[in-house]
Amino acid sequence: MADVKSLEHPTLKVPYEILNKKFRTAQKSLDREVSHVQQGVGEVEKCLSSEGGVKAKDITNLLGGMVEKLHVLKRKADESILEELTAANVCKRRLEHLKEHATVTASNTVSTGTLNQWRKKRLDRMVVEYFLRNGFYNAAIKLAERSEIKEYTNIDIFLNSREVEKSLASHETQKCLAWCHDNKSKLRKLKSTMEFNIRVQEFVELIRKDRRMDAIKHARKYFPSFEDEHLVTIQKVMALLAFSVGTTLPDYAVLFDMRRWDKLIEQFRQENYKLFQLSSQSVFTVTLQAGLSALKTPQCYSENNENRNPACPVCQEDLNKLADPLPFAHCSQSRLYCHITGLPLNENNQPMMLPNGYIYGEQALEVMAKENNGQIICPKTKEIFPFKKVEKVYVM
Repeated sequence: MADVKSLEHPTLKVPYEILNKKFRTAQKSLDREVSHVQQGVGEVEKCLSSEGGVKAKDITNLLGGMVEKLHVLKRKADESILEELTAANVCKRRLEHLKEHATVTASNTVSTGTLNQWRKKRLDRMVVEYFLRNGFYNAAIKLAERSEIKEYTNIDIFLNSREVEKSLASHETQKCLAWCHDNKSKLRKLKSTMEFNIRVQEFVELIRKDRRMDAIKHARKYFPSFEDEHLVTIQKVMALLAFSVGTTLPDYAVLFDMRRWDKLIEQFRQENYKLFQLSSQSVFTVTLQAGLSALKTPQCYSENNENRNPACPVCQEDLNKLADPLPFAHCSQSRLYCHITGLPLNENNQPMMLPNGYIYGEQALEVMAKENNGQIICPKTKEIFPFKKVEKVYVM
């Protein structure tokens, strides 16, 4: 279960965060509607306690307003309950999916086919997330639909974030600001600077368009709420009023750099991950790197290709490049492998030494001897020896 706990944290955490968000939103919405109903009740009580008498028309209007407010409260309560149930069902289905793995592995008679099928689904989920993080949305959707794992993935979250990223790429800020407003309390806990950086970029764009008075109005409207934490930055940004767009001063030229929009997209992406408890790297990337690092040895990067193990994934050209920046495996005990077959040398495959000093596995040499009338051809030197001259090696 250790691998499930480490790899499947986002699988349950993301729908839980969505459910938590829907609950908080529903609570605020219902509290607001309840206050409206209470306000209507107060108006009815005030009308009934008036000294001048009560007119039937006034009571009718007030009660009609009360009924309307109660209808609104009921409608919003039904909508909130439906949304929460939908989110809760997603959590339930994902939990049941993970329980399948525990059930299969805990049983005495493990079904290899069932276990492999579950692992295949997990791999597909990892690949879907990797595609989504790298912008291959259509490929991710098709894979999720083909593997019938859409309900176990976070496609909706990434599709929503894609709209915000598209708007930022088009130098528009409305959708990103709406996202900041919807997640204001959570972003405040994360000490996010997303909204401030967006407001700064809006100010810069007004300066770029030579709308300096509009930029001043913008600063007066939005910057005061950020003064406590970002006063120095605000002062620096306000100095742009005295410079042209083509200024060569490094401190101010960087504020006019169009690549700031790319930084905003990347910041939004990372903070969206934090919002839903997603790691900065995909689970697929982390798993692949962990596997490559566990298998990586100095022998995988030997200049002599003949020294590489043909059965080792890291010795393959493409994976060899991917593993290059990763640390080598920590091997507390050395393991010997046959250069011919890639199989480990142990009691079932004894290490055997040729007269020229090269060592290979007993199984490989026996097969070679049968195919060559009792002769052994050394794969490295091409020397030929009779099988009788092969000696067993004992490793202490």
